[in-house]
Amino acid sequence: MPTVILMDVSLSMTRPVSLDGSDEFQRKNLAVHGLNMLFEHMASNYRLEFTSLMAFSSLWELLVPFTRDYNALQEALGNLEDYDKTCVESALNGVSSVVQQEWGSACPCQVVLVTDGSLGIGKGSLRQSLQSLKHRADDKKFPLPFPFPTKMFIMSIANAEELQATDAMNNLEELLHLSGGDGQIFTMEGPLCMKSVQAMFGRLIDHAYSPFHAVLHCGNLSSDVQVFPRPEPIVMDEEVDPMPRSINPDLELVGFIEIADISSPPVISRHLVLPINVNKEVDEVGTGATDELEEEPSASQMAGKNPNFCVLLHGSLKVEGMVALVQLGPEWYGMLYSQADSKKKSNLMMSLFEPGSEPLPWLGKITHLGPISEAAENPYGEDDSKSPFPLQPSVKRSYAQNVTVWIKASGLQTDVQKILRNARKLPDKTQTFYKELNRLRKAALAFGFWELLKGVADLLERECTLLPDSAHPDAAFQLSHAAQQLKLASTGDSQYAAFDHNIAPMHTDFSS
Repeated sequence: MPTVILMDVSLSMTRPVSLDGSDEFQRKNLAVHGLNMLFEHMASNYRLEFTSLMAFSSLWELLVPFTRDYNALQEALGNLEDYDKTCVESALNGVSSVVQQEWGSACPCQVVLVTDGSLGIGKGSLRQSLQSLKHRADDKKFPLPFPFPTKMFIMSIANAEELQATDAMNNLEELLHLSGGDGQIFTMEGPLCMKSVQAMFGRLIDHAYSPFHAVLHCGNLSSDVQVFPRPEPIVMDEEVDPMPRSINPDLELVGFIEIADISSPPVISRHLVLPINVNKEVDEVGTGATDELEEEPSASQMAGKNPNFCVLLHGSLKVEGMVALVQLGPEWYGMLYSQADSKKKSNLMMSLFEPGSEPLPWLGKITHLGPISEAAENPYGEDDSKSPFPLQPSVKRSYAQNVTVWIKASGLQTDVQKILRNARKLPDKTQTFYKELNRLRKAALAFGFWELLKGVADLLERECTLLPDSAHPDAAFQLSHAAQQLKLASTGDSQYAAFDHNIAPMHTDFSS
């Protein structure tokens, strides 16, 4: 999940702050100190994170494009210049442009806005931007919410009392709400000093940038791993009392399966799994952004000289073309697999399925899967020429049946025209005529579309009056009979509007 650091360099950030002793610092110096602390943490624990640095006042500027070079980010922080008034809306437009140009609109992104809480003055101020939300033209809409999934964290170089003395806190809360509400406002506690800003950025790190450590188990083998990015708790909407569900730090491998059998399953998120060793080396993975990187360590280098189960598992899955099913918690599963990043590089990935005992219907319940050795005969055949998957459902699914659906008016028109075409070819098309008529009748009854039945009945009566003199006598009888039955069904009377009832052809003395 890439991160955009949005640094306020307006004049209000140059206001002095009296620290212990005779030294005087600006609020900007406190912000730079906190960001350096964040970058040092990410360099040690989040080296795979792509981070960009932007500065803004009345205009915005991209100081460092998305990179993993945290030295470049810290160097840019040391060269910040001071500019004019604050204009948050312009800066947010810049964030939207930079992120979409690099990652598109599908990649989630974290935005860290560092400001002193000053809203700006006059046109372009945050106060004026929020007040004019409902009076904007379509081409001048406020940039929030972003077109991509976002978590916004607002780091205020001010304490809560200072923000609440004006309407700054209310406006920042409204800004957070417009972004989607999936974020947080952090304020400094106590006096404005280095210790307070360290504590504030420490809370941000604990909340959004703490690594997820887990233990991968398979029988008697285990390995300490780091999962990147950190898996977020999920809430199932269909539950009566939805509660956030989090991944268990003890990941248990429950079995292995062919890639062809699992195919491309639906997943809720994908994560990189890295082995943890004494040297704390972290593998580098290219994700599409242009960046200068040092030579990447191999899997054996990652694990050092000590045997590592995670490296063994990765190599085995890659060579055998299989995936490992892993239990993430009670009735919650995922899969581990090798994904090639380039011709010479591959990574151990983990995808999370939807919680439940049967996340992939074609496999059945995960708990019902077992080793091939316990089967009466090899389900794959002696020469691997067949597969036991997908499992055939015991009940025929509704979407597998011939159900009439009218999404557009053209679909309904086509069905009515089909009935009329067959009506003009009676009695030769008697069976087809009644088949299409009953199909339309059932659909109309299911939808409560009584007017359709009455309308089609009127059309059939009209067709009856337009029959040529050369028409077979049976045609007029069949059309009148069908029209009468549709009119009776359109009344809603249970005697004639039964869903399972079919209109049968009228028996006549005429020969075909």
